[in-house]
Amino acid sequence: MPSSRLNVLVTGGAGFIGANFVHFWLEKNPQAKLIVLDALTYAGNRSSLAKWESRSNFQFVQGNICDQPLVESLLLKHDIDVLVHFAAESHVDRSIPSPDAFIEANIMGTFSLLKAAKAIWLDKPAAAGLSAKAHRFHHVSTDEVYGTLAAGDSAFTEQSTYAPNSPYAASKAASDHLVRAYQQTYGLQVSSSNCSNCYGPFQFPEKLIPLIITNILHNRPIPLFGDGQQIRDWLYVEDHVRAIELILQGDITGQRHNIGGENEWKNLDLVKYICCKMNQLFQAKPELSQQFPTALAARNNESEKLITHVSDRAGHDRRYAVNINRATEDFGYRPSETFDTGIQRTLEWYLANQDWWQPLLPETAGGREIS
Repeated sequence: MPSSRLNVLVTGGAGFIGANFVHFWLEKNPQAKLIVLDALTYAGNRSSLAKWESRSNFQFVQGNICDQPLVESLLLKHDIDVLVHFAAESHVDRSIPSPDAFIEANIMGTFSLLKAAKAIWLDKPAAAGLSAKAHRFHHVSTDEVYGTLAAGDSAFTEQSTYAPNSPYAASKAASDHLVRAYQQTYGLQVSSSNCSNCYGPFQFPEKLIPLIITNILHNRPIPLFGDGQQIRDWLYVEDHVRAIELILQGDITGQRHNIGGENEWKNLDLVKYICCKMNQLFQAKPELSQQFPTALAARNNESEKLITHVSDRAGHDRRYAVNINRATEDFGYRPSETFDTGIQRTLEWYLANQDWWQPLLPETAGGREIS
């Protein structure tokens, strides 16, 4: 499916990964038509898309993915070929005390989108005696559906058993199964990707890496769950959206691919690494001390002193890592960013875009915890 000829509907396009996909897609395909559907809940930020608001080939629609008539109307009105589904409640910590929103958005929301896609792409042409046109429903999921790995275990493959351990992970696992069922039962042309922990620009500051950065800049404690020995694979967000583009361009409907960064880090080591990078930036650029006068520890080369261990999260998975061999073999995916280059780009973006993230911070950032 040639990218420039596709009319694309992006759900959750004002969120972190969704916004990065919008920027990536329209920069590579400036004539392509792209519609964003987003409910603008707490982690959705329309300002992330400001660059495109005046473009005739871009439209933002505020609405809920559970609104099936709205989704059907967008698919029809804009002759949508591809639906890329990012919209989700995604923060594990929030899913533990308040799982209802995750069940509604991640399971019922995905179900509603699938029903809308089937109605417009399959049922409507069939009722008119026509063949369905080429289409794609791409579902973005997570490595957390597989559960946890022991330190010496091999990384998860696409054949790994689902064993979600949090309400968030369980809701994403359920949505994965629904997407597969719509391919198997109705013939809907679907694809899915399960990604490892993403980082980069436009990420809401409750998540690990932007939390570290913004707390250092405000000289606030950096809360760390338990002993900090939990291991995560880190994926620069542009590598993730590039992989999605490759999936959409390929003839690989009905398949699921793991997308990872091949960058496993213990949480404690990751926090220390970013503290060190921030210290180096403040030593190399004295103007940062004037721009961020509250960043006292970074200015004094002491960011690590902000690390504060807190009680561990209930049911905290010890390690995530995904094997990307299938993605490499099927469409040549490899991460292009090393962790060092990706973190450097991320730090520079947050330092240059305080106006974007500052309004998103609670008054007391030190009370938040990290995954």
